[in-house]
Amino acid sequence: MPKRALIEQRPWLLASLVAGISFYFVKDSHLPGLYQMAWKGAGVALLAIWAFVRHPDRDARQISVVMALGAVGDVLIELSLMAGALAFLLGHFVAINLYMRHRRSVMTLSQKLAGWALFLLTPFIAFQLPIDRTIAPGVALYALALGAMAAGAWSSGFPRYRVGLGAALFVVSDLLIFARLGPLADSTVPGLLIWPLYYFGQFLICIGVVGTVSNRSTPQ
Repeated sequence: MPKRALIEQRPWLLASLVAGISFYFVKDSHLPGLYQMAWKGAGVALLAIWAFVRHPDRDARQISVVMALGAVGDVLIELSLMAGALAFLLGHFVAINLYMRHRRSVMTLSQKLAGWALFLLTPFIAFQLPIDRTIAPGVALYALALGAMAAGAWSSGFPRYRVGLGAALFVVSDLLIFARLGPLADSTVPGLLIWPLYYFGQFLICIGVVGTVSNRSTPQ
C-alpha cells in the first residue's frame, strides 16, 4: 500500500497501525489498567471506523461490525474471559455470514482440504490444551465457531492471502491463548506472539474485505 495513499486517504487505517503496533510495547508496562484497556481496544476499533467510512457497501459495513465486536472483546477480556469470548463469538457469527455470502465458486482439492482442516482441527486442538478439563468443552465450543470463521474466510471469494491468511493468524493467536491455560503456562512464547498475530490477522481481514469492495465498485 503506497505510503502517500495511506497517510492522505486512510488516516483511520494509519491510526490503527500506530495504536496496534505501539500497544505491543506497553502491554506489559505499568500503565494504569483503564488506559491500557483503551489502548488495546483502539487498534481494532480504528479498523472498524475505517471500514465504516471507507465504503457504504453492505460488506464493508458488515466487516466494520466484525471489527467493532473484536475491539469490544479486546477490552472485555481484560475484565472477564467469558464476556470477551462472547463478544468475539458474536463477531465470528457475523463474519461467517459474510463469508458464506461470498463463497468461492471453484476451489482445488488442496484448498478444500485446508478449509476443512481449519474447521475441524481448530476445535480439536483447542479441546486438548487446557489443564483444567472442566473448561475444555467450552473452549472447544468457542473454537468451533473460530474454526468455522477461518474456514469460511479461506473458502470465500475474498483474497485468500489477505482475508484467509488473516483468519488463520487469528486462529493461531487464540490457540496460543488456550495453550497458556495448559502446556505453555510457563512459556514466554504466548506473550510474545498473541497480540501481533491477532492484530495483524484482523488488519489483513479488514483491508482484504474492504479492498475487494472498493475494487468491484470502481468503474472498469
